[in-house]
Amino acid sequence: MAAPFSTSIELRHLRYFVAAAEHGSFRKAGVALEVKESSISRSVRDLEDEIGVSLFIRHSSGVNLTLAGQRYLSRTRQALDQIREAGEEAAAFGRAEEGHLRVGLFSKLASGFLADLFQRYDQRYSGVHIDFVEAPAESHAAAIRRFDLDAAYILGRQGWGDCDAIPLWSEPLFFALPRLHRLAQSVTLSWRDLVDETFLVRTQGSGNEVRGFLERKFRELDISPRISTQQVARYSLLGLVATGRGIVPVLESEAVISLPEVVYRPLAGEVIPFSVIYSPKNDNPAVRTLLSLTRKMAQERAATR
Repeated sequence: MAAPFSTSIELRHLRYFVAAAEHGSFRKAGVALEVKESSISRSVRDLEDEIGVSLFIRHSSGVNLTLAGQRYLSRTRQALDQIREAGEEAAAFGRAEEGHLRVGLFSKLASGFLADLFQRYDQRYSGVHIDFVEAPAESHAAAIRRFDLDAAYILGRQGWGDCDAIPLWSEPLFFALPRLHRLAQSVTLSWRDLVDETFLVRTQGSGNEVRGFLERKFRELDISPRISTQQVARYSLLGLVATGRGIVPVLESEAVISLPEVVYRPLAGEVIPFSVIYSPKNDNPAVRTLLSLTRKMAQERAATR
């Protein structure tokens, strides 16, 4: 029956043992480690007492491993290598060189601030794997509270319980119109111009937020907007616009998507703010580096506007 492992064995015991075995001498091991020869000798003796076997044959010119010492040396080297690798992995994780992030989005990454942000993040932290999740803001906030998400980039600046928020950038609001639409020749649009239009909104993702936004805006005009919900991907809505089924609100960064039968026109005076929400209790080092880079890029963007 194997003897139980002793908790009295310390790393220095193992390091001193390996050094003595490699140098064939307690004196040379002490010189290499910059400790006294007596410290090496005493640590090896303590180690032998703990495991109950002689590891070295001692003689006037140095030491040689016993058969038991040879077996012990092999396993000790493996153990020290694993401890070193574990430390390197933990340090890399702490510096966010490696790790995992789950990030919520209001829509797919295409262009603009978020595309630039994650491109730069990937360049700096290539060892961090990121999973993206598209969902409504309330779903993102709930997932952050459960620690199922690390951060979420959302429309608006409203507060979410138990979540901290960082205000970020703002973008002008555009509308995607059919190329032959009556308003396609307008330089800018107003809400009054759109009172008779049909608005295409998704049933998933940020669709509910877009619907609520449109309803609030037209409520100010005492008008109930005509909204058509569609079970399609966000950018598939533009294909429906091209066929004349309605119009779609888009961000300035999304207006770079080119379709032959679709044009984009800005809505005068309408700017959409964005923010990132996260849990202050989240101890994932990768989310700290992401938020730090997010703040920096938001400040850079604001300084150039």
